[in-house]
Amino acid sequence: MADDKNSAAPSEEFRNGGRAVIATLAAHGVDTIFGIPGTHNLEFYRHLSEFGIRAITPRHEQGAGYGADGYFLVSGKPGVVITTSGPGLTNVITAAATAYAESRPMLILSPGVPTGMERADVGMLHETKDSSGALNRLLVSSQRTRTAEGAAQAVAEAFAMFSSSRPGPVHIEVPLDVLEGAWNGSVPTPIPGRRPGLDSRVVSRAAEAVAGAARPLIVAGGGARRASAEVRAFAERLDAPVATTANGKGIISETHSLSLGSNVRFPSVQAESAAADVLIVLGSELADSDLWGGLIGAQTSAGIRDENSSQIVIRCDIDPDQLGKNLGGDILACADAGEFLTALRAELDHNGATTTSTRDAASTGSDRVAAIRGSWNSDFDFESIGARVTRLVEQGAGPAVVVAGDSSQVTYDGSVHALTASTPDQLLYMPGFATLGYGIPAAIGAKLADSARPVACILGDGAAMFSIQELMTASELGLGIPFVIVDNGGYAEIEAQMVDRTIEPFAVKLARPDFAALGHSMGGTGVTIAESDIDEMLPAAVAEALERTVPTTIHITVGC
Repeated sequence: MADDKNSAAPSEEFRNGGRAVIATLAAHGVDTIFGIPGTHNLEFYRHLSEFGIRAITPRHEQGAGYGADGYFLVSGKPGVVITTSGPGLTNVITAAATAYAESRPMLILSPGVPTGMERADVGMLHETKDSSGALNRLLVSSQRTRTAEGAAQAVAEAFAMFSSSRPGPVHIEVPLDVLEGAWNGSVPTPIPGRRPGLDSRVVSRAAEAVAGAARPLIVAGGGARRASAEVRAFAERLDAPVATTANGKGIISETHSLSLGSNVRFPSVQAESAAADVLIVLGSELADSDLWGGLIGAQTSAGIRDENSSQIVIRCDIDPDQLGKNLGGDILACADAGEFLTALRAELDHNGATTTSTRDAASTGSDRVAAIRGSWNSDFDFESIGARVTRLVEQGAGPAVVVAGDSSQVTYDGSVHALTASTPDQLLYMPGFATLGYGIPAAIGAKLADSARPVACILGDGAAMFSIQELMTASELGLGIPFVIVDNGGYAEIEAQMVDRTIEPFAVKLARPDFAALGHSMGGTGVTIAESDIDEMLPAAVAEALERTVPTTIHITVGC
């Protein structure tokens, strides 16, 4: 009997809860997971190679979460993270909360204390009071499963949610006895996503409104990222300018004559949104993190419509709770943005609507865009260090470059506005949660998602130090990513805010590491470029970095 047992196939000998979960991941097209092996999660890891799933090991679980997010933004596949119990799981919470704030799918798998040991407080290794309860208050959901079959089903249900409703992070906790115990079921069949059905009456009302519009405007957010083709086709059909949020950047190519870029914070764009007679908002809550204290639409204050305006507001969102956020709507479509726009165009075609008959012949959509763009130099400093560096990185990497940013001035006062995006996967950023440490691991995830795409990371020195250890991960994986660190010696924005409040600045000036040497020490290479030399040296340094099979740390010293 011993010989028979030793010769048994691993799939039968270890047909346990870990296998149930991993087999279900594979059935849903998962080919990559991010995480760190630990004492309690090894029965997840046991089965990965059998199902052809590669394991990416960052140097911190927060990096696993950000890497999974970057992977999703480029691949379109939900990011999957496996942590161990206790600190492994709590380490990933910030990344998971980021995914929640930005409405991005992420599946987090972790072991938990054995069944019956909940809240026992007996001092087990990694024992946590109530992991699932804690995460359930922060994420879309957290479920502690009771059986291997239930764990597999929970995975299938998570993927169904990702494809049918507003996406976000889901945590599944598998008790140790379930993870290691027998699995007697089968792999669940993927559950078809069920999106909200379109209300034909809403489509008809929206078609009537846009058909008579003289000055329409479209605002597209992250919820419309999957509807890039539909947004462009609808904008062209309506001859309407399109402005996007930071998460919607590139939904319509920013070289298109109807594109106002990801510039909803600009006063000129906000003024145009107030002047529009029909405003179409797609997949956005119109958050202040994008608007910087401004307003979209004819409003006197956030959420208060201007009673002197006859503006018609059409809002579309897959989440009904978002349809009234920050701007009341007149026509509300709870639907997938792409499905709504396709139906709206079909209704216009069926009715033979021209959509331009009421307009001044000299006021085409592209004319309006050109006029608005003409005022942008008063809206934004395009010669700021972040904007300059972004343009130079794009020059060295080419127009298809994917840029990972961070909660750094060089991102929100640079790349968001200076990068010319043609697709909605070119800027990896998290404006809502605004977490430091995102950029480096997100760039790694993006490069793993598409090794042929040029990927660069642009961030500040403060943000870099939150996840600098992931340079070692990039080196280990052989990823030729340029990490451009713009170093002003600390938290300059917070220093400026202190000055504004008449606080003598303190705790914001930071000692400067030699980032180039640090890059070398972690198996890559590095170069230091003074701010005065970036025009001459940075594009070539980026181009050379992309040819390497190790990461390059490009240290730009500001004010030295």
